[in-house]
Amino acid sequence: MTTATLAPQRTGGSPVLARRKRNWNKTLNWVAVHAIGLAMGVMFTLPVIFVVLTSVMKSDQAMTSSWWPTEWHFENFVKVFEKAPMLSYLLNSMTYSLLATLGVLLSAIPAAYALAKLKWRGQSWAFMAVVAAMMLPPQVVIVPLFDMWVRMGLTGTLVPLIAPYFLFDAFSIFLLRQFFLTIPKDYLDAARMDGCSEFQVLYRVLVPMAKPGIAAAAMFCFLYTWNDYFGPLMYTAQVQDNWTLSLAIASFRGMHHVEWNLTMAATVITMAPAIVLFVFAQKSFVKGITFTGVKG
Repeated sequence: MTTATLAPQRTGGSPVLARRKRNWNKTLNWVAVHAIGLAMGVMFTLPVIFVVLTSVMKSDQAMTSSWWPTEWHFENFVKVFEKAPMLSYLLNSMTYSLLATLGVLLSAIPAAYALAKLKWRGQSWAFMAVVAAMMLPPQVVIVPLFDMWVRMGLTGTLVPLIAPYFLFDAFSIFLLRQFFLTIPKDYLDAARMDGCSEFQVLYRVLVPMAKPGIAAAAMFCFLYTWNDYFGPLMYTAQVQDNWTLSLAIASFRGMHHVEWNLTMAATVITMAPAIVLFVFAQKSFVKGITFTGVKG
């Protein structure tokens, strides 16, 4: 009788142990597969957490061995606007980034369409020129460009920063061209047979189908211009009213180098719009980046 009563307990307990073992193996396998991603996530997240925590500390606690605020001072974000005209710098950065992104989309979409979906003489040479322009550092052409803008009397304004994006941006053209290649030509041919012009084919057929790629190009341009320091330093450094946030943060750190809590608060204000944009556009951004590498 003892054997009969013990046998069901053994058979009933073994599936539970087996299920726990399978779950544990799955967990270990998931950690092993994503170990590099987890390590990189922690590596990139810790500096952000450090900046945020320092921004709400007291001035005498900031940049000490204590990482956790003993007192929470959210008024530091208000003091930043009192110490410097951060709202004006914020508006300048928004103007620069939004207009540059608009210019990139207006100029790069037709150029990428011509390189991806049209056949014309010299097309391969034009694409090679775009790739070569991507490899050219901006510092190489800064001297003649700066001289040109000086002669036009536009230095000290945002015009030298924004205007080039309405004319040519090699990276955006390349990115959109790669995405347009993934769209079947049958849709475009059907639109042409229905009587659509090339302009209508582009903006009524191709653009709605290429929203993820366009979103990725727009986000790349916005983030680059939002964090741009070299351009504003070259063209707007002599006129403080036209400074962007990236340039203002460097000067703010110089003026208030002792008050690291205020410097970090200003940094948080600078990071916030880019983080919010990425959170809301993450799906389109990842999808656009994924499809741009499907076909070359």
